[in-house]
Amino acid sequence: MKSSLKLYFLAFLLTVFSGNAIAQKTAEASGFEVDYETFTLDNGLKVIFHVDRSDPVVAVALTSHVGSAREKEGRTGFAHLFEHLLFLESENLGKGGLDKLSARIGGSGANGSTSRDRTNYFQTIPNDALEKMIWAEADKLGYFINTVTEPVLAKEKQVVKNEKRQSIDNRPYGHTQYVIDKNLYPEGHPYSWQVIGSLEDLQNATLADVKEFFNRWYVPNNVVLTIAGDFDTDQAKHWVEKYFGEIKRGPEVKELKKQPANLKQTKKLYYEDNFARLPELTMTWPGVPSYHKDSYALDILANYLSEGKNAPFYKELVAKEKLTPNVRMYNYNSELAGQFMLQIRAYDGTDLDKVQSAVEETFSKFEKEGISEKDLKRIKAGQETSFYNSLSSVLGKGFQLAQYEIFANDPNMINKEIENILAVTPEDVMRVYRKYIQNKPYVATSFVPKGQKELALEGSKLAEVEEEQIVMGAEQEFDLDEEVTYQRTPSSFDRTIEPPYGDAPQVKVPAIWEENLKNGLEIYGITNSEVPLVQFMLEIKGGMLLEDPSKVGVSNLLANLMTKGTRNRTPQELEEAIELLGANIRVNATDEKIILSGSTLAKNFAETMALVEEILLEPRWDEEEFELAKQQVISRIQQDKASPNSIASNEFKKLIYGEDHILSHNNLGTEGSVAAINLQDLKDYYNNYLSPHLASFLVVGDISKANAVSEVRDLTQNWSVKNVIFKDLPEVTPPAESQVYFYDVPGAKQSVLHIGYPALAETDEDFFPATVMNYRLGGGSFASQLTQELREGKGYTYGIRSGFDGSTIPGPFLISSGVRSNITYEAVDLVKEILENYPESFNEQDLDVTKGFMIKSNARKFETMGSKLQMLREISNFDRSKDYILKQEEIVRNITVPEIKALARKYVDPNKMYYLIVGDAATQLERLEGLGYGKPVLLNAEIE
Repeated sequence: MKSSLKLYFLAFLLTVFSGNAIAQKTAEASGFEVDYETFTLDNGLKVIFHVDRSDPVVAVALTSHVGSAREKEGRTGFAHLFEHLLFLESENLGKGGLDKLSARIGGSGANGSTSRDRTNYFQTIPNDALEKMIWAEADKLGYFINTVTEPVLAKEKQVVKNEKRQSIDNRPYGHTQYVIDKNLYPEGHPYSWQVIGSLEDLQNATLADVKEFFNRWYVPNNVVLTIAGDFDTDQAKHWVEKYFGEIKRGPEVKELKKQPANLKQTKKLYYEDNFARLPELTMTWPGVPSYHKDSYALDILANYLSEGKNAPFYKELVAKEKLTPNVRMYNYNSELAGQFMLQIRAYDGTDLDKVQSAVEETFSKFEKEGISEKDLKRIKAGQETSFYNSLSSVLGKGFQLAQYEIFANDPNMINKEIENILAVTPEDVMRVYRKYIQNKPYVATSFVPKGQKELALEGSKLAEVEEEQIVMGAEQEFDLDEEVTYQRTPSSFDRTIEPPYGDAPQVKVPAIWEENLKNGLEIYGITNSEVPLVQFMLEIKGGMLLEDPSKVGVSNLLANLMTKGTRNRTPQELEEAIELLGANIRVNATDEKIILSGSTLAKNFAETMALVEEILLEPRWDEEEFELAKQQVISRIQQDKASPNSIASNEFKKLIYGEDHILSHNNLGTEGSVAAINLQDLKDYYNNYLSPHLASFLVVGDISKANAVSEVRDLTQNWSVKNVIFKDLPEVTPPAESQVYFYDVPGAKQSVLHIGYPALAETDEDFFPATVMNYRLGGGSFASQLTQELREGKGYTYGIRSGFDGSTIPGPFLISSGVRSNITYEAVDLVKEILENYPESFNEQDLDVTKGFMIKSNARKFETMGSKLQMLREISNFDRSKDYILKQEEIVRNITVPEIKALARKYVDPNKMYYLIVGDAATQLERLEGLGYGKPVLLNAEIE
C-alpha cells in the first residue's frame, strides 16, 4: 500500500441506480441487480461507469493488470515500487502530483495497493472535482515516466524498504508468507516471491529497468478505469475521451496460463523469530484460482471449520485441548493459483506437534460428520449481510467491477456472485475437502521464539530467511533538489492547465432524531433506507475508569464474557441464534466505556434486539468460558510484549499519565493482574457500574424512529439505575522540559517513535482549532510537513502522522512513526526541527490547503452507515449540536494565519515533550544525546 491504511476489497456489490447499462442481467436468486455501463476507447482502455446518486461524491479507480506475477526473478518488487512512484509527480501536475491535488479538492487521499496480479490507484472525491481527477489519472498513465529520475528512484526505494521493514522485518511472524510461498511453488513460479520484493532486488533496480517495466505494462490496453458515484455519464465520457484518448496503445498483453501449485510431498520448515513470543503453526495446501467453481465451497469450508464457537477447530483446539485462543482458516485465491491456509498461534510453551495432532483429530471428525444444512444456512446468512454491507461505499463498487472485468472477463459477475454462494451444498463442501485437503501434501511452517526450536513440528528443516543487518550509513544518498530536465510528451492540447471545478456539491447533513428514556438512556438515530440494514451501538460510560488499579483488566474480561452465552442459551446456542439472523453483535471495553455494537438485516432488527437484551441483562457467568477468556487475554499480552508498536503504545501511556493515573495502564491488564481476577470481580463490576443513565443507544439504517425507540425501550425497561461514582483523576501536566526515553528491542530493523505530551480534552474549545492547525503539520497525510520531509524528502520512513486524541478527559498530542534504525537520531532531530519552525513557517498557502481540504471533504462526511454512526457518537459523547459539522466548517472558514501560529506555539512546543524510541539500543541509544535533552533514559535496563 502507498500508505499504512489496509483496505480490504468488498466482495458483493449492487445498486438501484441506472447507468444505461450494457450486458446486464438480473441476479435472479437475490432479486437485485447492479447497473453499469462499459465502453472501450480505440487505444484499448476499458471504462466502467456506475451511477449512485445517494451522496455528492465520485470514486475514481485506475486498475492496471500487473502485479508481482509479471516481474522477473532478480527484479522483484517492481509492481509495488510503481504503486509508490505514480503518486510523486507527472509532467502536468508537477511535484507532489495527486497528493497535492487530493488535499486541495477534499479527496479521501490518493492511495493505491498492489497484489500478485494487479495494481490499483483510487480515491473518493466531491463530485465537482471529477474532471480534475480524470485529467490527473490520465497524466499518470500517459505523461508520467519522464519525471522518474535517478534521485526520485533512489528516494522511493528507501520508502519501500521502510515499508518492508515495518510490515515484515520488524513484526512478529512477518516472514511466514515468504517461507510458505518459496516452498509451495517451484523456483521461477510468479508466486514464489513476495509482492513487496526483496531489499536486494529493490536496491539493484536501475532507471532503465523501471522505464522498461512501465512501458510494457502501464498501457491503456492493460488498464481498466472505473468511475462510480453521482455524475453525468455523457459529460464523463467526453472527459475520458479527451484526456485518455490520445495516449498510445501498448504492446498486446497475453493472458497468463493458470499455474496451480503442484506439491509432491509435505514440507515442514521452522524459523526462530526474533519478535515472536508464542509458537505459531501455519499449514498451507494448494488451492484454486479466483472465481474457480470450487472456490465458493472452499470459502464455506474455511468458515465452517474455524469461525465461531460452533466451529470444529474451536471445539477441539480451543475449548477441549486449550492449545490456542483462536484458529484462522481462509481461502487465499489469486489469478493463477490458490492457497488454502490454516494458522494457529498457540499458547506459550505449547509443542506444535500437539497442535498438529489436534488438527488431524478435527479433520477426522469432520470426515465422519460433514456440514449440516443448518450450519450452511447460518454461514450463508452472514454472507447475505456482507452482501448488503458492501453497498455503503461507491469506491467498493468501483473496485469490484474492475476486479470482475480483469479476472473474470465479465463485470456482470457482480450480478452472479451471490447465486454462486447460495448454490453451495453440503455435498460440495465435503467434495472440495476431499479433493484439496484430505490426505493431500501441504507446507507446514513453525515460527517459534528464539531458543525454542524444540516447539517446532518434528522433522522440520530450518527455513531460509534473509535478515537485514543494521549498518550505519548503508543507504544510497540522493539529492531531490538536483535540477533535472526531460523532454515533455506531446499532446494535442495544453495539459498543464488544470480543469475547473464543476458545480459545488450540496452537503447534505442527515436528519437526526433523538429520544430520552425515563431511566436516563439517550437514543440518537438516523433513518436511511439505501440498503436493508441497521447498524447500532450501545455505549456505557465506565470502562477502565471504574477499575481497581490492582486488578486492571476486569472490564475487558467482562466485555469478552458478555457474548459467551446468556442465562438460557449456551455460548454455542447464542452464537448460532445471532448468525441465523445474518447479524453480528460485539461487546468490547475501552479505557472509558463498554460498547455493545452490531449490525443486522432490517427485517430482523426486533429479533436481534431481543438477543441484545439477553446479552445485556441475562449474563450466563460461565466459569469455563471465564477461564478460557483469561487465558486468551494473557496470551495477547504476551504477544504484545514482542511487538515494537505495542511496546511504544504501552510505554507512552505510562509517560503521559504517570503511575498513579488509571489511564496509564493498558486496559487488557498485565499477566499478573489478569491472573488475579476472579469471576466475582466481573459480577461486582456488572452489578455496580452498568447503568442506563450512563448509556446512549445509537442507530442508523432502514428503520423508523418509532420502531427503533420501541425496541430500545423494551430492551432496557428491566435495566435498573445504579449509583455510580467516578473517582477524581489526578491532574496530568506536560513535562517542564523534554526528555528522551529508550526501550531496547535488540536487533530491531526499525525504531518506533512516539513523541508528544498530555494535551487537550476534545471538549476543550481549542481542540478543534488545534486539529485544524495540525493538518499541515502531520494530520494531513501527504499534505503534511512531517510526511513531506521525512518520507518524501529523506526516505526515512514509510509513514508518519501527528494528532490530538482526547475525550472528555485530556488526551495526548502524539507524533508516531517507524523509521529505519540507522537514521534514528537524524529522524528525531528532523521532527524536532519541524516542530520548532512550524509556528513561524506556516503561511497563507498552508492555510488555503487546509481550508480547501477540510471544507470540501465535508461532501464525503455522511456517505457510509459507519460515518453516520460516528457523527451520532460525536453528538452523544460531547454534547454537540446536530449541525456541529457546519459549525466546524465556519471555524475553518474564519481561522487566520496568526491564529494558527498562536495555536502552534501553544500546543506543539518540542521542548516540552516526551521523546520515546523503541529500537536497537546497541546501535542507536548513545547517538540520541545529540538532541540536547540529556542522557536518554533506558526503560528496560534490566536486559542489558
